[in-house]
Amino acid sequence: MRSIVLSPWWSIALLILLVVGGAGCSRIIDDGASLSVESREPEQNPLRTGVIQLRYLQNDPNQPYYVYKPASAKQDSPMFVTVHGTSRDAKLHAEKFAPFADAYGVVLIAPLFSEERAPNYQQLGGKGKQVRADRQLDLIVEETGRITSASTKQLYLFGYSGGGQFAHRYAMAHPERIARLVVGAAGWYTFPDRSLSYPQGIREGIPDMPDLLLDPMKFLSIPTLVLVGERDTNHGDALEQSPDIDAQQGGNRVERGQRWVEAMNEAAKSKALTNVFLFKLIPNSAHNFAQCMDRGRMGTSVFEFLFKE
Repeated sequence: MRSIVLSPWWSIALLILLVVGGAGCSRIIDDGASLSVESREPEQNPLRTGVIQLRYLQNDPNQPYYVYKPASAKQDSPMFVTVHGTSRDAKLHAEKFAPFADAYGVVLIAPLFSEERAPNYQQLGGKGKQVRADRQLDLIVEETGRITSASTKQLYLFGYSGGGQFAHRYAMAHPERIARLVVGAAGWYTFPDRSLSYPQGIREGIPDMPDLLLDPMKFLSIPTLVLVGERDTNHGDALEQSPDIDAQQGGNRVERGQRWVEAMNEAAKSKALTNVFLFKLIPNSAHNFAQCMDRGRMGTSVFEFLFKE
């Protein structure tokens, strides 16, 4: 066998690559589309502590999710779930929140809902042949609990943009599953209004999902924070628009977040509940997840609300 001799310059370059590749407290294992069918099997893809890892559900190899178990996590550590918007940047969510998971000792999950299987995930899915996004999340949580020993009793849930829509609707449909909730810049909301049908209101529950009951006494008791960039004031094509929604919720994400918080607080007060829904502007930020995290320190706001109070 011929031996390979590296020139000094190649040796230096290789050393730099090894050092850079090993830097930091969290690494990413993500082969994306190049993953083989075999690598989707759990025994071929063991959990790695301190690594942001792309995995696939054991019982549904077409359902990907990112998971991160920091070295600081312990038995029954809390489970933090972050849900992407329609750009489906679940990997970016995992990257941006991993340092916070390290600091707080929580296990992180970032599910990836595909356009093909879950085009309507913002409203929990259920129409036609698409998968139920709420059920997919439940399966991901159950599997992650098994492989990380994290607690699955209640979730600490965050979603941004379309993920914010999913997050607050999941919490309304499954309030017993949620410890605390942060909604980031949702495009529009389900109001606690029994005169309007879902997803605008809660009359007659959720079509195509008769097993889900929207009980205000339960979902109005969830500690909740709404975060929106202070510059997220456009009324563009990316925002759900209709005369009815604009009249009810406002013309941009700031107005809509404020009005939903006001409506939830009024509904909670009418039922003699002491829970208070909160609203906060993210400084120096428009409608951009990375910008909110980098400029607006959204990650700090999210984790302080979810885990410090």
